[in-house]
Amino acid sequence: MQIHSHAEFDPSSNQPTEQGLQRVLQRLVQTMQRDALVRQTTNRLRESLQIDRVVLYYFYWQWHGQVTFEALSSEEFSILGSTGADECFNDEYAELYLAGRTKAIADIESASITPCHRDFLRTLQVRANLVVPVLVPKGLWGLLVAHHCQGTRFWTESDIELMQTGAKTLATSPYILES
Repeated sequence: MQIHSHAEFDPSSNQPTEQGLQRVLQRLVQTMQRDALVRQTTNRLRESLQIDRVVLYYFYWQWHGQVTFEALSSEEFSILGSTGADECFNDEYAELYLAGRTKAIADIESASITPCHRDFLRTLQVRANLVVPVLVPKGLWGLLVAHHCQGTRFWTESDIELMQTGAKTLATSPYILES
């Protein structure tokens, strides 16, 4: 049995409680600011590229992650919460994205990709996609992904640069660096 001093229960001693509440409030504000930035970035990219979907795939643990944000042209394209095909995304792919790889696929049906990857993209209604890493000092934080679902799409250099700029905006944000 642990014995506590009366000082620990002194109601006039609110300092530890106030400090704890301040930390919780600060974390909540940072999370809201981070979420607003991601939402704004994905919406701007989808509108600028005039495509069906832009998502943020966030890695929460060693190449396991999920779609945490999406900007859609129509609700029918929603994949929010999708966790991806873990057996397709392995250390080899992670290393490529850690090195800054950008992958543009104009048509998943004719692209040189693994059957696992093609099947996974089909389940998401993807016909063309563009993937850019969000790299922070700690490593690969997530993937910013553009999907065109209603047809093929040739990704221009300016499309790729726009996505890379969006990823860099996220990667350099203090709200993300501190998360």
